Amino acid sequence: MTAVDIRPADVGADDPSTGGTTLPPPVPPGSPEEPRRSLVLLRTSDIFALVGAFAASVSITFVLFTQLLPFEGAIGFVVLAYVLFLIVYALLVSLDDDGPAVRDKVAAVAVHGLALLLGVGLVFVVLYTLGRGAEALPNLNFYTEDMRVTGPLDPLTSGGILHGIVGTLIMITMALAITIPLGIVCAVFLNEIPGRLSRLVRTIAEAMTALPSIVAGLFIYATWITAFGLGQSGSAAALAITVMMLPIVIRASDVVLRLVPGTLKEAAYAVGAGQWRTVWHVTLPTARSGLMTSIILGTARGIGETSPVLLTAGFTAAVNTNPLEGPMVSLPLLTFELVKNPQPEMIARGFGTAATLMVLVLLLFAVGRAVGGRGPGQLTRRQQHRRVLASRRDAERFRRTDAARPRFTTQEEGQRR
Repeated sequence: MTAVDIRPADVGADDPSTGGTTLPPPVPPGSPEEPRRSLVLLRTSDIFALVGAFAASVSITFVLFTQLLPFEGAIGFVVLAYVLFLIVYALLVSLDDDGPAVRDKVAAVAVHGLALLLGVGLVFVVLYTLGRGAEALPNLNFYTEDMRVTGPLDPLTSGGILHGIVGTLIMITMALAITIPLGIVCAVFLNEIPGRLSRLVRTIAEAMTALPSIVAGLFIYATWITAFGLGQSGSAAALAITVMMLPIVIRASDVVLRLVPGTLKEAAYAVGAGQWRTVWHVTLPTARSGLMTSIILGTARGIGETSPVLLTAGFTAAVNTNPLEGPMVSLPLLTFELVKNPQPEMIARGFGTAATLMVLVLLLFAVGRAVGGRGPGQLTRRQQHRRVLASRRDAERFRRTDAARPRFTTQEEGQRR
């Protein structure tokens, strides 16, 4: 039904120069109904354009690779097909839309296409690793034995990667014990005490994120092993991993703490809380989920390092649970050593070790999200129980205080006392 304008005929669009509101012209009675504007973002023509551009790009790339040009390789095929897909899609979309709409649609398709390529690449890497290590993964001895008595020609029913699992857990635990407090305290310092020193620290942290891992290993080797004469050990490797993890935790925590609303801090200051009490009770709990994400990012960087461990911890085929003495091996370094052998059994053990490392990282991520993934104000059942007990103690204390207060028969007597 068409809306009928009941304004007088002499009342039209107001003059903007007088400061009034600009209104549309009145609609005369009996005029045709204005067509509704479509709010659907994805039209049928867009789907046809996507399918047609995909088919055309794959077909043209196939003809170029097999008939016209001396190209070969899967990576080149995918890259050329992706570029042709964007070009053909832009031509098809331009038949129905104008310039800005074409640019928006091509940009959206390019971003989604890159995300899809990255996702496919990640899935391919995971599946390829699991597939190559499938021969070693079902054997129970693969997780419960080390390689002390196992040779390169022994079957997969002998030997395992227990020494690599133990060494990785010890190294990453020591590195996290050093990195978490240092990284979060440094990030709090950068946010709460701005100045020249904080800008210098932030610049150094940003520069250290691009530090090559071999340089970190050489630094610990020159100081811990050569200068102090402490020898290769798991603790030296943990220090080298700490050098790689610390700048990532600092930078990520710094960004997360900047996102805490300033109104929360102002409210804490308004009720009389000091700066550090506000940081402890307001800023850090609010940013807890983001801080856990920063720790996960640092853990992902440190647990996959190989060259620092090779320089500072050495290599061993036996389990070593003493991080202060003797060589110790991690899963990435063990993978590198196993896949260097030409025997198929050792290569299968190497891919199985890589698959175990991925599962171990996934478990650490799950534990981290379970511990720190709650939003601000969300309490665990144990914390809720402690809050209830504290409330009951406060209520009992108020009752005893009220009972101990002297009673007066009249208001005048109370005022005299």
